[in-house]
Amino acid sequence: MEENALKKFNTAKLISFAIGFFGLQFAWQMRIILSGPVTESLGASPFLFGLIWLAGPFTGMVVQPLIGALSDKTTSAFGRRRPYLLGGALLSALALWALPNSEAITNFISSSLHIKFPALAALAFAAVMIWILDACVNIAQGPYRALVPDVVPQEQHSIANSYISLAIGLGSVIAAATAPFLKWAFNYQMSVNAQFIMAALAFTLGMFWTCMVIKEKRYEPKENEKTEKFDFIKSLKEFFALSPEVGKICWMQFFTWIGNMCMMIYFTQYAIHTVYGVPDLSGVNEAVKASFENAVAAGTNFSSICFAIFNLVCFLVAIPIGILSVKFGNKKVHIISMISMALAFLGMAFTKDHTTVAVLMGLSGIGWASICALPFAMLSQYIKPGTEGSVMGIFNIFIAGPQVFVCTLVSWIINKCVFSVDAGVNYHWEYTFLIGAFCLVAASIIASRVKELRA
Repeated sequence: MEENALKKFNTAKLISFAIGFFGLQFAWQMRIILSGPVTESLGASPFLFGLIWLAGPFTGMVVQPLIGALSDKTTSAFGRRRPYLLGGALLSALALWALPNSEAITNFISSSLHIKFPALAALAFAAVMIWILDACVNIAQGPYRALVPDVVPQEQHSIANSYISLAIGLGSVIAAATAPFLKWAFNYQMSVNAQFIMAALAFTLGMFWTCMVIKEKRYEPKENEKTEKFDFIKSLKEFFALSPEVGKICWMQFFTWIGNMCMMIYFTQYAIHTVYGVPDLSGVNEAVKASFENAVAAGTNFSSICFAIFNLVCFLVAIPIGILSVKFGNKKVHIISMISMALAFLGMAFTKDHTTVAVLMGLSGIGWASICALPFAMLSQYIKPGTEGSVMGIFNIFIAGPQVFVCTLVSWIINKCVFSVDAGVNYHWEYTFLIGAFCLVAASIIASRVKELRA
């Protein structure tokens, strides 16, 4: 038993453990901020934009449970989880390079093969790249979360997840702040292509570092252990049989992620079209697009600044939230954090003032730090050894599933809430924050009913 006991992580090892997630979140942040302007420039309406975002939830619901279960039984000399971490990072890097070059790639293929593609071919290619990127992020993310109970002692699960939350915040801050900082300090506008390349490098190098430093034992099947095919229904039944509290945690997570993704998916469009007043550009000619080019760039930079503030707050409070959760319990700290996020969302629904929006995004960062850590810590109390990957994969359904609602119904609502402006039409993007605030309050009420275990 002493030989198999997990050794306690010191601060340096916790940091090394989280660096891979720093790279993952760096790439994901670029996708969040820039996918809207990229796809809108190729002709995507709000509803089409929402449908393209379905890549995340669908790949999350399908890929993570499958990859999680596969990683539980992987017997490579390199470990159970690390092959998926590296594979996801490398494939994501290719998609990150191709996404902003969708139009150039489709034009090159068209001219080389003498094929005339439809007008929306570039948008279709970009959508495919987003789906590939999201699938690969999910390939890495599920096994990464499962690595916590694999290699970290039980008493350090909350703090390890808080370090991941810290890495998420720091990675997002640097990803979001780089382009606005270069514009402010050197009057240099970093291209969208360059930002995606930067994200690809961060993801790959960060994951390589974690995989080199964090060692995991090779999985050795027991002599009488049978290799069974992954049975999703059976795994789902076993998942909910862990404890009655697991179902409550899942419903809490479901409403949390509806609320959270209302902001994550639509904030850049809200910044461009609501705060900066740019009309919808998906169906206008090139001359109109050119006339709003500077305003779109300013709105995108403002969105990046707000996300940087949002994630800076996440970075600053991640470790304190972990410490407070140890003292007062995960549930109480998580409820307070979600309520603060809901209040911030309500504020953003009723203001267009730049400073106020930026401050409210900072307040939202408290909730984000908690969302990135405490639900996983609450669930990890009920995980049986050897099932970490499949449990985290199934739990991800309650992160990915809500996004289907946000990508379809919420985008449809926005698409219907159109109004006329001087240069065409615009949409009420701020309505997403009202929906998000309501769902976060619902998640807080459900969380208050969870009976959590205390160490």
